[in-house]
Amino acid sequence: MASRLEINFIRLLSRCESMASEKRGETEWRLEKYVAALEEMLVALRKSQSKPTQEVLTEYTRKVDFLKGLLEAEKLLSPTEKALANQFLAPGRTPTIANERMPASKTVHLQTKARCTGEMRDELLGTLDGDLRNRRGLPVDERQSAAELDAILQRHHDLQEKLAEDMLNLARNLKNNTLAAQNIIKQDNQTLTQSMRQADLNYEKLKTESERLEQHTKKSVNWLLWLMLILVSFTFISMILFIRIVPRLR
Repeated sequence: MASRLEINFIRLLSRCESMASEKRGETEWRLEKYVAALEEMLVALRKSQSKPTQEVLTEYTRKVDFLKGLLEAEKLLSPTEKALANQFLAPGRTPTIANERMPASKTVHLQTKARCTGEMRDELLGTLDGDLRNRRGLPVDERQSAAELDAILQRHHDLQEKLAEDMLNLARNLKNNTLAAQNIIKQDNQTLTQSMRQADLNYEKLKTESERLEQHTKKSVNWLLWLMLILVSFTFISMILFIRIVPRLR
């Protein structure tokens, strides 16, 4: 059964994930304070006597680190930097509360990536619209000049190349992160397999030693029993001999 501290931690974590999924203003400060409180509660939870299992604590830490990384990514100015930072975030793997079909942190991660992509698209379209407005504001002769048209097309082409390069870098980083996660999971599985195999070997050794100890105990009891029988028999025979010999001496 979860302790009161863990229940309060889960409630605050669910509240933070709900706030992270909503669009917040620049003056919104509650989420950052709540995440700081989550860190303090997580430290206290690790030190608690009724703390959960190590696997659950690892999942809690993963979700808190995700929220911290999300807040740090939102402070970046460039949409490209925000999108790149979000690629390195690792959301939780399990639902925080029972009625979640999908972990809330994964939902927040997907929403944030979509929002960053939209900001990148808006930045690109806004730059193109500004170039077109500047072009319309010029005199007729200058608007029709080949040099200006080439410059605008070149600007458009450069922006497209930059966007394509950024998307390629994001895809490459995502691939590297996925491969790294797969390697970590593979290593964890190998470690777990080795631990289970070692546990089986230790169990077999313990079973063998227990059987040997039991046999040794039985042998010790048998020897003691025979020794007592011999001692009693010797005493009985000695008493009979003593009774028979003493009257004859008289």
